[in-house]
Amino acid sequence: MEMKWSLKLGRIAGIKVSVHWTFMILLVWIFILHYRLEQDMMQGILGVVFILALFLCVTLHEFGHALTAKRYDINTKSITLLPIGGLARLEKFPEKPMQELLVAIAGPLVNLVIGVFILLVLLAFNSFPSFSEPMNLMNFSGVGFWYNLLFANMILAIFNLIPAFPMDGGRILRALLLFKFERGKATKIAAGIGQFLAIGFVFLGLYANIFLVFIGIFIYLGAGAEAEMEMTKTSLTGYKVKDILMKQFARLSPRDNLGKAVELLLDGQAHDFVIVEEGKVLGILSRNDLIKGLSEKGNSSPVTDAMQTDFLSLDPEMPLQEVYQQILTQSISVAPVVQNGELLGIIDKENIYEFILVNEAMGKKMDMKELRREYEIPEKLS
Repeated sequence: MEMKWSLKLGRIAGIKVSVHWTFMILLVWIFILHYRLEQDMMQGILGVVFILALFLCVTLHEFGHALTAKRYDINTKSITLLPIGGLARLEKFPEKPMQELLVAIAGPLVNLVIGVFILLVLLAFNSFPSFSEPMNLMNFSGVGFWYNLLFANMILAIFNLIPAFPMDGGRILRALLLFKFERGKATKIAAGIGQFLAIGFVFLGLYANIFLVFIGIFIYLGAGAEAEMEMTKTSLTGYKVKDILMKQFARLSPRDNLGKAVELLLDGQAHDFVIVEEGKVLGILSRNDLIKGLSEKGNSSPVTDAMQTDFLSLDPEMPLQEVYQQILTQSISVAPVVQNGELLGIIDKENIYEFILVNEAMGKKMDMKELRREYEIPEKLS
């Protein structure tokens, strides 16, 4: 699912590139800041041009990750530019240590290469300022523009190498730890180091710069989320889609209208509907799709006008760990399980979490059919 309120800029190497609307606020703020400092319209424009150049470097940073991941058959859904940086949405993360190391380090290396290139150009034209001369980092005219872009790329490279999730350095650290430890333990160690550094940033920020406090909070929460996700993935090791298959779920015919979907939505707990005809899945109708369809076309419109035809279809033998990662990275609410073209059932994120909770509560791993039989638990109604 694409981030809301993003403006699509186009596709590069098959990857959708978008910019979030809040990025425009950053440009306006930069323009006002530089205009007020210099009382010069041109300085405001140069400030905006510099930010655009910097975010071009950020985009190249994200493409460093994306194109390296592509070498290992990992596709990137999209790259979105935000005021705080770029976000590359990979289908999944590499599992092998060397692959994860190369994908993680590719981004900072791009910024390093850009910085070195600018440095060489400045030196070639004898334009690099003397270290004895103070540089004005707010000056974006002439050589000052390129010096600041060099400086910014070095900062980007160094900042992203901080050994803490969700920074690239956190993934680099975990990749190195994976050469010695299993993935769960490596993630726990890397996350712990990241959270320790985050607390240090917070305390330092209270005395030095309040911006460090926000960085510390960002890193602390990111490290915790990464550790939790990895623990969840580890608990799913050895299970397959068929182990948590839900055979009873809300389904609609392509001849049904949105009004019937509303009745099912209000009459039960189902939020997502599978559009099925003669055992074949035609599409998925989520609650958001339903609300959007109602507002645009009314309740008499057929469900086929509002359903999603691009959906994740699963095989019952697929590893549940792999499916969980796809559901997270692609923001999928429900996925049909199909074998030989026939619909067997569905799974969703909530069902996966419930399966994990039940297993943890029992303190052992158990096949779902065995669990239902032993404790007389009916198959989940959706």
